[in-house]
Amino acid sequence: MDIQLTDEDKAFIDERVRTGTYRSAAAVVEAGLRSLRELEAEQAELRALIRAGDEDLAACRYTEYESAEALAESIIARGRALGRL
Repeated sequence: MDIQLTDEDKAFIDERVRTGTYRSAAAVVEAGLRSLRELEAEQAELRALIRAGDEDLAACRYTEYESAEALAESIIARGRALGRL
């Protein structure tokens, strides 16, 4: 595989290797790809949560609150019930 990099990208990689952050240019690229995979997995998870939320709204599966304070109290109570607060 032949990959063309801009001078700016080459300088970025060279700097990471020069400072010892990474042992080689390949290690910098591998780290970048790993980060991209993680980002794409997070985005897929968020898309799934948004779809689920949209489906809940369409099916009228939601709770209305009288105020922001009431919503906050509900969130805090659920957090306590789950042992997270």
